[in-house]
Amino acid sequence: MLDRPMPTPSAPSLDPFALAKALSGHHFIGGGYVPGRNGKSFAVVNPATGTEVARAAEGDAADVDAAVQNAAKAQKDWAKMPARKRGALVYQCAALLKKHQEELARLIALETGKALRTESRVEAGVVADIFEFFGGLGSELKGESVPFAPNVLSVTVREPLGVVGAIIPWNVPMLLMALKVAPALVAGNAVVVKSAEEAPLAVLRICELMNRILPPGVFNMLSGFGPDCGAPLVEHPLVRKLTFTGSVETGKIVARAAAEKLIPVTLELGGKSPMIVFADCDFDKTVNGALTSMRFTRQGQSCTAASRIYVERPIFDRFVQAMKTAVDAMVMGDPLDEKTDIGTIVSEGQLEKVRGFIEEGKATPGATAHVCSAMPQDQALKKGLFIQPVIFTGLGRDSRLVREEIFGPVTVIAPFDDPEAVLAEANDSEFGLAASLWTNNLKVGLDLAHRLEAGLVQINQNLVVQANLSYGGVKSSGLGKEASLEAMLEHFTHKKTIMVNMG
Repeated sequence: MLDRPMPTPSAPSLDPFALAKALSGHHFIGGGYVPGRNGKSFAVVNPATGTEVARAAEGDAADVDAAVQNAAKAQKDWAKMPARKRGALVYQCAALLKKHQEELARLIALETGKALRTESRVEAGVVADIFEFFGGLGSELKGESVPFAPNVLSVTVREPLGVVGAIIPWNVPMLLMALKVAPALVAGNAVVVKSAEEAPLAVLRICELMNRILPPGVFNMLSGFGPDCGAPLVEHPLVRKLTFTGSVETGKIVARAAAEKLIPVTLELGGKSPMIVFADCDFDKTVNGALTSMRFTRQGQSCTAASRIYVERPIFDRFVQAMKTAVDAMVMGDPLDEKTDIGTIVSEGQLEKVRGFIEEGKATPGATAHVCSAMPQDQALKKGLFIQPVIFTGLGRDSRLVREEIFGPVTVIAPFDDPEAVLAEANDSEFGLAASLWTNNLKVGLDLAHRLEAGLVQINQNLVVQANLSYGGVKSSGLGKEASLEAMLEHFTHKKTIMVNMG
């Protein structure tokens, strides 16, 4: 338990602005908040208004070293603790996070622009569920008895790797942090997390809350930029495992650094997920599924967003119109307003990137841009990073909008006539994270599901990441799995063989 004064309130706070200010200027190292050693900080901006709401500590190699050294020291005793006791402590953390669920939802809405009702509360709830799930898996860290010889007892045991360095993105930072931290801790590792520059606050608060229960130094949190904070964490000699979610380009840099150190790495690097809709589908359910699959309420800022939708020709025109009507009905506005369905893009840079794709699509001969919803009229939001969702039709398969990850509220819908042809087109991508199929013919659905090149394929649904379901991609979408028992065992422990000659 924390025994030093904290700048933040101990009880849940429903004022995200006050909480953001209290979190300003700190990392969390060795069981408490500490200022950055270089005294530098950077602005955390509310993307709905363009106003600064906090200052985040700008970490550097000195901060990284302090965090890793603390983690390495704490990990030795943490690894000696019985696995079920470690799990019980993580389970207690989940219970505490549930008490702070609304607080965390409001804080993440403030810093990312994700709508409170449709997105941020969902993420805050899933985070607690992930820690609860992994907290119950301590007794699953089992070894095996290996037949070798009558007079030799040969067994395997699961041991932690040591210090885990985790780097997380800004789109669902709490959830993706939980997927890395929860299994690592239960397996006996200590963790140092580098947060995303755009969203450092909610994960910092989670780290503090969990440190009320965990031994100091087991879970540490740094904020900063990739070259100055992320790179030193990746390269630190005491970091014995790396786990990263982000872009393909950065993921390759992390993989090269891991290769230089010969340490394991888990990478989740995004996707260009296809959604294949057959004419025999439950039409209304499928349209609603397309809205959630495209993550429109998150402004399309999702690795699993269905940004390529293929619809069988007999229902193509009807489907496009139904999609536009449904997105038009969504309310864009203040993320903290209960009436809001769609919030903002996370940053000015990301907004410009998305606008570039949209303008390129509009300029493509033969393409039609179905612009949806309406910009908010509140004068207080005029500087906000809002952008209307766009549904494109008439784009060719070689368009950048079809081939590249946009990470914005932009999807391309195309007709198809032949299942084999649409399968080939769906697989014609450097990515392979997720896909979905919508049909009442399960024979067709299961056949294509087996042949789609993706780590996660869903039929007649497209849920976000769920605890206990293995999640991870193929091809340029990454290496390794998250969210499951398999992830904890294979990616956060190593197997040691022990042999006893009793002859």
